[in-house]
Amino acid sequence: MRRLLTLSLLCTATLLFAQQTLNNDAIVKMVKAGLSDNIVIATIQSSPAQFDTSTDGLVALKKAGVDDTIVAAMIAKASAPAAAPAPGAAPASAPASTNPNDPDAPHEAGIWVYFEGDSGPKMIELEPSVYSSGKTGGMFKTAMTYGIAKTKTKAVIRDAHSNVRISHPDVVFYFYFEKQEAGLSNASSAFGGTSTPNEYVLLKFDVKGDTRETVVGAYNAYGASGGVDDKALVPFSYDKLKPGVYKVTPKAPLDSGEYGFMSPGGTVVAGPYAAASTSNRVFDFGVGPAE
Repeated sequence: MRRLLTLSLLCTATLLFAQQTLNNDAIVKMVKAGLSDNIVIATIQSSPAQFDTSTDGLVALKKAGVDDTIVAAMIAKASAPAAAPAPGAAPASAPASTNPNDPDAPHEAGIWVYFEGDSGPKMIELEPSVYSSGKTGGMFKTAMTYGIAKTKTKAVIRDAHSNVRISHPDVVFYFYFEKQEAGLSNASSAFGGTSTPNEYVLLKFDVKGDTRETVVGAYNAYGASGGVDDKALVPFSYDKLKPGVYKVTPKAPLDSGEYGFMSPGGTVVAGPYAAASTSNRVFDFGVGPAE
């Protein structure tokens, strides 16, 4: 009979406090209600709790008539480590940021520029521009040297200035790739199947009238070669932050001018040795005011 009464009291206490997190006031309330020490301790062990076990909290419990065995159970509950996740359960993670100016937030696949604006951090996506490779230079010199001197092939972007303007020379870039497992992009995307920033070059373009241009190859009577002009190259470093996400940092602040990220595999050599292009897009931007 006594056992049944104890179980009944335990069930009653559990029902009363199961829907709330136990605190010091709840324990005092249970003690003053006449529940036995065993019932109170069992409730402490089976319920979520947030106890004040500071010196002042313990003194207040003693003055309220809470037995030392109950206080000891409260201290043990408060100092118990958090329960480990079940085997195979995914670890808890912080909610993903939704701030479009936070590099850790999800972004559409592409190249994004990050800089400190007047109103705080800012991220802008670089939209790809199409360039042509029909412009050449040095043909007269090639003819005068019987085909020995090389004719340069230039990538040309219409319009003298990019629509994306950055006022701060200290900028970083974030590359977000579509496919995290195998790198980035398929061949039909704007990225042309590239998988890391290492497959891109950062170039500074020359402004010529209403166009921007840079050397992407050369040819003469004996052959052709592709590759950008070393003088236009802007060195950068990069870090892989997580699968599919890279941080790209120029090794020096960028001077005012017109820039762009280009995949070297997309350049075209004009002339008699012309080859098909895999891409003719450049992710362009400008630093400083358009002059």
